Amino acid sequence: MDIILSNASGKPIYEQITDQVKEQIMAGTLSAGDALPSMRLLAKELRISVITTKRAYEELERDGFLENVPGKGCFVAPQNRELLREAQLRRVEEKLFQAVEEARKGAFPLEELHEMLDILYKGEEL
Repeated sequence: MDIILSNASGKPIYEQITDQVKEQIMAGTLSAGDALPSMRLLAKELRISVITTKRAYEELERDGFLENVPGKGCFVAPQNRELLREAQLRRVEEKLFQAVEEARKGAFPLEELHEMLDILYKGEEL
């Protein structure tokens, strides 16, 4: 499990961990039943407090991404693909809403936004 923390990020460390674990689960990098490092081991690897990793794991468990098996550790919970897709769709909508708001402030025409989105989606450079 790869987690990269940024001190320059405006997000708290526990949130950076939860976001990256969720992304890895949604991308299929982590599958149902995969074991996650213990809270202590992750804290040691990331050089952070165990309290921070505990909070991240608790959030992931609350959101249904992890299962905590007493005495055995934390494992990736089976995921409902539709719920994952819906959560990802909500995140895309939020980011698109922000982009649309910026475009409105700059008085960009809708056609130009469509063109930008087509270019970005296809991976071309602007």
